[in-house]
Amino acid sequence: MCGPHFCSMKITQDVRDYAEAHRLDDMEAALAAGMKEKSEEFLKEGAAIYREV
Repeated sequence: MCGPHFCSMKITQDVRDYAEAHRLDDMEAALAAGMKEKSEEFLKEGAAIYREV
């Protein structure tokens, strides 16, 4: 599945870059850390799925 805002190859590279930037050797650890970070960001912003722009 690819498109201008979603491409599996780009997402995989983003995870690799995140792991390298945060000095995580394991891809699973990088995914878990990234998801935790995004979860906290989502909650701080009000946890609204749809929001006005």
